[in-house]
Amino acid sequence: MEIIKTHYNRRSFLKVSAAAGGGIMIGFNWLMSCAPSQEKAGLAMPDEWFDINAFLKIGNNGVVTIYSPNPEIGQNVKTSMPMIVAEELDVDWANVLVEQAPLNTVKYTRQLAGGSQSLRQGWKSLRIAGASARRMLMEAAAKQWQVSVAELTTDKGIIKHTSGKSVGYGEVASQAVSVAVPEEIPLKDPKDFKIIGKATKNVDGKKVIKGEPLFGLDVQREGMLIAMIVHAPAFGMRPKSVDDSAARSMPGIKDVFIITTLPDGIEAQWSDVNAFKELVVIVGDNTWNVMQAKKALNIEWETVSAPMSTGSYNKALSELLEKKADTPARKDGNPDEAFKKAAKVIERTYSAPFLSHNTMEPMNFFAHVTADGAELIGPIQTPEFLRKTVSSVIGLPEDKVTINMTRQGGGFGRRLYGHFGLEAAVISKKINAPVKVVYTREDDMTQGTYRPAYKVKYQAAIDKNNNLVGIKIRGAGIHESPVFANRFPAGAVDNYLVENHALESNISTGAWRAPRSNFMAIAEQCFLDEVAEALGKDPIDFRLELLERAATNPVGQNNDYDPARYAGVLKLVKEKSGWGEKKNGVHRGVSAYFCHNSYVAQVLDIVMKNSKPVIQKVWCAVDCGIVVNPEGAKNQLEGGIVDGLGHTLYSEMTFTDGKPDQTNFHNYKLIRNSEAPLEIECFFVENGVDPTGLGEPGLPPAGAALANALYAATGKRLTTQPFYKEEMTISPM
Repeated sequence: MEIIKTHYNRRSFLKVSAAAGGGIMIGFNWLMSCAPSQEKAGLAMPDEWFDINAFLKIGNNGVVTIYSPNPEIGQNVKTSMPMIVAEELDVDWANVLVEQAPLNTVKYTRQLAGGSQSLRQGWKSLRIAGASARRMLMEAAAKQWQVSVAELTTDKGIIKHTSGKSVGYGEVASQAVSVAVPEEIPLKDPKDFKIIGKATKNVDGKKVIKGEPLFGLDVQREGMLIAMIVHAPAFGMRPKSVDDSAARSMPGIKDVFIITTLPDGIEAQWSDVNAFKELVVIVGDNTWNVMQAKKALNIEWETVSAPMSTGSYNKALSELLEKKADTPARKDGNPDEAFKKAAKVIERTYSAPFLSHNTMEPMNFFAHVTADGAELIGPIQTPEFLRKTVSSVIGLPEDKVTINMTRQGGGFGRRLYGHFGLEAAVISKKINAPVKVVYTREDDMTQGTYRPAYKVKYQAAIDKNNNLVGIKIRGAGIHESPVFANRFPAGAVDNYLVENHALESNISTGAWRAPRSNFMAIAEQCFLDEVAEALGKDPIDFRLELLERAATNPVGQNNDYDPARYAGVLKLVKEKSGWGEKKNGVHRGVSAYFCHNSYVAQVLDIVMKNSKPVIQKVWCAVDCGIVVNPEGAKNQLEGGIVDGLGHTLYSEMTFTDGKPDQTNFHNYKLIRNSEAPLEIECFFVENGVDPTGLGEPGLPPAGAALANALYAATGKRLTTQPFYKEEMTISPM
């Protein structure tokens, strides 16, 4: 049993207590990741609710509602987070409801979906919220019965006394609100968990299947107008003039105008990424009318910065790979000397294109701005940052701007950048009416905020005794280098050098599921396979040798991974996949990667059918600490694997004179159902460590495992993404 202080510091407690207005609110303002649910069929609603703390309330019949501060983007926090609170509260999961909380920086912090941090950041505080509420309920019952709390136990929302007396949480909730918040509280021993670790269905699953309103596109308000935007056709351009005469004469069209979303003098935040701040806007009474009128606009554009084509930036990135960096990102030993004396040098360059996010639900946001305040509703991963920008641009204090979050039809990093919410606010203020901004797929795919294009060059030095004695890595990318200087195999090689370069561009970029890792895992793991072959070693055994060196005699001080946990997933996937077994006609590839505080190893099998590969099976071993909801965890891994395979195989954004060549799914290929692995099997390391990220770590290793399997099948090492163009695809199952 773990005893933990409920108040990490006096400041956080006072901050939340002051907001409570005299009511009881436990000082967990950093509890940012609880989660929303739905009313459950057949569950009777209480006549009266009692707020036990800032994150949960209990009805007089024992029904519990848990508030979710964080956005739900498909990562399943709506289910897993309430499970944590319910576990420590010791309530029956069947009696739990969850509601989405609006943005409230007084009650909550880090109301953000990104970096696979929700479970990791919220683990302790969510447990404290449930455990403290349970203690307060027990103290209320003890006072009512005039007994010691030590004589009480709880189970599924019932408080029991050694005498045999019992009372439901709902019957003492009204007294519990006046109980002092305990200064210390015991947390459950993980071996006693009843809810955590049990497969639990997505609490929004039925609503999603039935098409009930959940998403931003579902928002409707009386008098609401529809707005669409037109941005410049190429990066580096802006609107000069608009002939809107034909559009204005069409049915249902209310107005056409140009807006600037970030005027001069407004300081941009990191989340205000947008290559097109000057937009043509068309407003009407419904989506269809606006879409038709949009086609009738005659817009003149002007160039304000030099356009960039795919060939030009690829050439520039390649040139950077031949240029020595002024200051290394990391240098261990004497790499130049090791390479000078090497008996053999292996060199390989890997590249990846820009990628669009292509969330299932296109960008949209509702706004109603008046002189007194602004109400915004929609799918956003960073509501706090959106509110700050809206406040600055429309000239209202932040406390006059409210943001309510809907469920999001995909995020993948795209909705970290809230320009579409800002656009809704600016448009609403201008037309003095409630408005919903809706993007078409073409609007979104050509707007930017892409995964950057990257290149990286790997070199390995092998001495006369067939030992790996040095590695050099030089990375370059649009706006950033993709290389993580302190990740594996850093710490496992005596002579190690990392150099980084960045190329500036007017093409806007941002986080894309597992930023940088989505490319680096493929480059790193493919190169390690090639080195293993040159040394005559099994790919898994070679990795384990490096990890053993990093564990027992590490090089350098800043290695950011745990070699034992890294090796653990490799050993597990080796065992579960039967790695050493030879199967007739089956070609195998392996990869392992650490990111977002979690470790994932994958083995992938393919067979060739009509000279094309069929992905038969993927084994996936994961160390993400305690698995809160195995069903949700498995779903995240399966989705990440398919996502990683599809984008590695097929997807790319290219440009001609700054203009995107891909505009919709007719020329931007995604993986099809028939091309996905026939089977994916997931295994979790059971080590009792606090949970870490899982929304992103399953994706990066997938492309490398496939590339290594394809090499086994074809003898060709794939280095340039996407691996396959239209003339060669995965064979349907």
